[in-house]
Amino acid sequence: MNAKEIPASVGTGRPAAGWATKGVGTIDASPGGADLGDSPDRPGGSGEPAAGLSGIGRALAILGDRWVLLILQRAFLLHIRTFAGWRDHLGISESVLASRLKELVRYGIFTQQAYRDGRTRLEYRLTEPGLKLWSFLVAIHSWERDQADRPDLLTLIHDRCGRDARPYIACGSCRKPMTARDTHTVRGPLATFSRVGLPRQHRRTNARGDFRTDYVGYCPLSLEILGDRWSTSVLAGAFLGVRRFVDFQGELGIAPSVLTDRLKRFVELGVLQADAGRHYRLTERGLAYFEVFAFLVHWAQRELPGPPGSDLDITHKPCGYALNPVLLCRHCHEALERRDVHFDLSAYPDLA
Repeated sequence: MNAKEIPASVGTGRPAAGWATKGVGTIDASPGGADLGDSPDRPGGSGEPAAGLSGIGRALAILGDRWVLLILQRAFLLHIRTFAGWRDHLGISESVLASRLKELVRYGIFTQQAYRDGRTRLEYRLTEPGLKLWSFLVAIHSWERDQADRPDLLTLIHDRCGRDARPYIACGSCRKPMTARDTHTVRGPLATFSRVGLPRQHRRTNARGDFRTDYVGYCPLSLEILGDRWSTSVLAGAFLGVRRFVDFQGELGIAPSVLTDRLKRFVELGVLQADAGRHYRLTERGLAYFEVFAFLVHWAQRELPGPPGSDLDITHKPCGYALNPVLLCRHCHEALERRDVHFDLSAYPDLA
């Protein structure tokens, strides 16, 4: 593929006419919330906050928190591994940091390892499932850079060609660029987002400081969407064809006041647009978020599998294969691998 073969719509979020859904008419299989069962030997089993959720629901329960996203992002970008490192770099309170790290260990994203520094201390290392989140985080960075007017964000360099990668999403089977309109989704009979908010694990918290000047931060837009699992669930519902206020409320099991707040904020951010009939549709900016959503779904359903029938089966219509998203370099069009990319920190020699 050469440069002229990349459609102008890559990353622009054209109308998602192809993002059709089929199967169960609602995200939740029953009015009271489907009993998806649990397993005590894995995250989300008996007694866990995410018990009974689909893989995507589990992922939203874990990743739908701005501090978790910032902790992960610093782990990948700056290789921070210690409690003190995150505390000092993020300005996060010790109690909040401790609870987030405990959660990330419990869900198998981090593992604790002892090391000696005068005395025995613990550091947190990404596990294999945790390392696989790199493409999800790069997709967030790419969307923020393109859609949120953030030219100050770091440049991702593809080491194999030496150029600014400016990644775009493609199908891993046919390697063609992929947008929301190129996919078809069938929801399993137990596919559910409705219980993501039950019970609440943390109070909603705001990151400190002016993240417009934070060259590695994802604010203001990405943290508004992903930094709260109700926000992420609302956007996921929009991708799955939910349009009316009453349908968002019924399918997500969300309080009217919370839903009103999230929808209003998404309209203000230019992610959704509303008509006089209170129908909410994704804008071009919102549709472009498909790249992030695709990697979230792909990771969740492989690393946090839910009960049978709780998955989303997403097909790339041009080739007919199941969703297998990859990031391609916009310059050489090769697939980007975690070990073959780095963020350019040359302007920040104290961190490089």
